[in-house]
Amino acid sequence: MQPPSPTGEPRGAEMKVVVNFDLCESNAVCMGIAPEVFEVRDDDFLYVLQEEPPEELREQVTEAARRCPKQAITVED
Repeated sequence: MQPPSPTGEPRGAEMKVVVNFDLCESNAVCMGIAPEVFEVRDDDFLYVLQEEPPEELREQVTEAARRCPKQAITVED
C-alpha cells in the first residue's frame, strides 16, 4: 500500500510517461490525443508537459502511446 499524498489524500495508481527521444519523430500524433501531456513546439521537438499525469488522463495517454508511429512512448505504472 502506498503512503498518502502530501495533501493527505490516498494515492491512486500512478503512471509515468517515458519517451524514447531517439525514436521520436515529433510528428504530434500524441499531442493531438493528449495535449495536456504532450506538446510539439515551434522548434519541432516533443515536450512532455506532465511526466506523471493524473489518473483521469490515463486513457488518453495510453491511446497516445498506442498510436505513436514509432512506438516511442511507454506508460509505466
